[in-house]
Amino acid sequence: MKKVEYNRIKIVLVEKKKTNKELATYLKNKPETVSRWCTNDSQPNIATLFKIAKFLGVKASTLLVDQD
Repeated sequence: MKKVEYNRIKIVLVEKKKTNKELATYLKNKPETVSRWCTNDSQPNIATLFKIAKFLGVKASTLLVDQD
Protein backbone atom coordinates (compact mmCIF):
# COMPACT_ATOMS: atom_id res chain seq x y z
CA MET A 1 0.00 0.00 0.00
CA LYS A 2 1.36 3.40 -1.02
CA LYS A 3 1.84 5.93 1.77
CA VAL A 4 -0.38 8.98 1.33
CA GLU A 5 1.45 12.28 1.40
CA TYR A 6 -0.45 15.10 3.04
CA ASN A 7 2.22 17.73 3.44
CA ARG A 8 5.12 19.24 1.54
CA ILE A 9 7.10 20.35 4.58
CA LYS A 10 10.35 18.65 3.55
CA ILE A 11 10.14 19.99 0.00
CA VAL A 12 9.60 23.56 1.20
CA LEU A 13 12.39 23.24 3.77
CA VAL A 14 14.76 22.32 0.94
CA GLU A 15 13.48 25.14 -1.28
CA LYS A 16 14.04 27.63 1.56
CA LYS A 17 17.43 26.12 2.47
CA LYS A 18 16.31 25.35 6.01
CA THR A 19 16.87 22.18 8.03
CA ASN A 20 14.63 19.99 10.13
CA LYS A 21 16.73 20.93 13.14
CA GLU A 22 16.23 24.67 12.55
CA LEU A 23 12.48 24.12 12.32
CA ALA A 24 12.48 21.97 15.45
CA THR A 25 14.39 24.66 17.36
CA TYR A 26 12.00 27.38 16.15
CA LEU A 27 8.96 25.34 17.19
CA LYS A 28 10.58 24.07 20.41
CA ASN A 29 9.83 20.51 19.25
CA LYS A 30 11.99 17.42 19.13
CA PRO A 31 13.84 16.93 15.84
CA GLU A 32 12.33 13.44 15.68
CA THR A 33 8.84 14.95 15.57
CA VAL A 34 9.74 17.25 12.69
CA SER A 35 11.35 14.31 10.91
CA ARG A 36 8.09 12.34 11.13
CA TRP A 37 6.22 15.29 9.62
CA CYS A 38 8.78 15.50 6.79
CA THR A 39 8.33 11.83 5.96
CA ASN A 40 4.53 12.07 6.29
CA ASP A 41 4.56 9.43 9.04
CA SER A 42 2.58 11.91 11.16
CA GLN A 43 1.11 15.38 10.66
CA PRO A 44 1.36 18.62 12.62
CA ASN A 45 -1.83 20.10 14.01
CA ILE A 46 -3.29 23.10 12.21
CA ALA A 47 -1.85 25.68 14.64
CA THR A 48 1.62 24.21 14.17
CA LEU A 49 1.16 24.16 10.41
CA PHE A 50 0.63 27.93 10.49
CA LYS A 51 3.77 28.36 12.64
CA ILE A 52 5.75 26.29 10.13
CA ALA A 53 4.42 28.46 7.30
CA LYS A 54 5.49 31.61 9.17
CA PHE A 55 8.97 30.19 9.76
CA LEU A 56 9.31 29.36 6.06
CA GLY A 57 7.74 32.59 4.83
CA VAL A 58 4.97 30.86 2.87
CA LYS A 59 1.21 30.47 3.04
CA ALA A 60 0.01 27.45 5.02
CA SER A 61 -1.67 26.10 1.88
CA THR A 62 1.78 25.83 0.25
CA LEU A 63 2.63 23.14 2.79
CA LEU A 64 -0.30 20.93 1.85
CA VAL A 65 -0.47 18.41 -0.97
CA ASP A 66 -3.36 18.88 -3.38
CA GLN A 67 -5.32 15.62 -3.17
CA ASP A 68 -7.18 16.02 -6.49
